Amino acid sequence: MNLLIMGPPGAGKGTQAEVLVKELNITHISTGDMFRAAIKEGTEMGKKAKSFMDKGELVPDEVVIGMVKERLSQPDCKQGFLLDGFPRTVEQAKALDSTLASLDIKMDGVINIVVPLEKLMARLTGRRVCKGCGASYHVLFNPPKVEGKCNTCDGELYQRSDDNEESVGTRLKAYEDNTKPLIDYYDAKGILLNVNGDQEIKKVLADIVTALKK
Repeated sequence: MNLLIMGPPGAGKGTQAEVLVKELNITHISTGDMFRAAIKEGTEMGKKAKSFMDKGELVPDEVVIGMVKERLSQPDCKQGFLLDGFPRTVEQAKALDSTLASLDIKMDGVINIVVPLEKLMARLTGRRVCKGCGASYHVLFNPPKVEGKCNTCDGELYQRSDDNEESVGTRLKAYEDNTKPLIDYYDAKGILLNVNGDQEIKKVLADIVTALKK
C-alpha cells in the first residue's frame, strides 16, 4: 500500500506515521531522513541538494523530486511506503504524480489528520523544557511532579520562544494557507482520507486502518 500522510503541527502526524508503518509493514519515507541519507550516501541528487544547502539556499523542487524518485526506486519501497513531509504544494503534488507514473506506482490514499485549532494551540503552547538537562514536559499531557521543576535534575522548566501563542498561531496559519489547496487537490482525485486526530493515539490509528480498508 502506497500512502501519503498529512497533518498540521501538533496533530500527532509523526506518532501515527511511526505506528502505521509497523502496522502495515511498509517503508516510512520522511523528507528529513531522505535528505540526510541521500547526502550521506553521496547520490547524484544528494550532492545537488547539498550544494544548495551549503549556500543556505532552499533546495529546488526538481532536486527534491529527483531525491524522492531515487528513494522510491529502492527495493524496500516495493512492499509499500508512507510519504511524510512531501509534497507541500500542489505544484509538488503534480510533479510527484508524474514521478509515480514514470515508476508505474499508484498512490492508494492520502491520510489527513484533522484536529481543531484550539486543541492544536493547547498542545503546542503547553510544552516545557528543562534548562538543565533538556528534558521535555507538557503542562497537560506530561506534567512534572513539581510545577516548574524537572523530575530528573530539578532544573528550571521554561517555554521555548517559538512555543508561545503568537508564534504557534503564525505556524498554524501558514500551514493552513499552504496546505488547503493540496488537500483540495487530493480530495478532487478521490483519495483523501480525513481522520479525527483529537482522540487517543490507538483510536486514531484504528480509524486510519478502517478508512484504508474502505
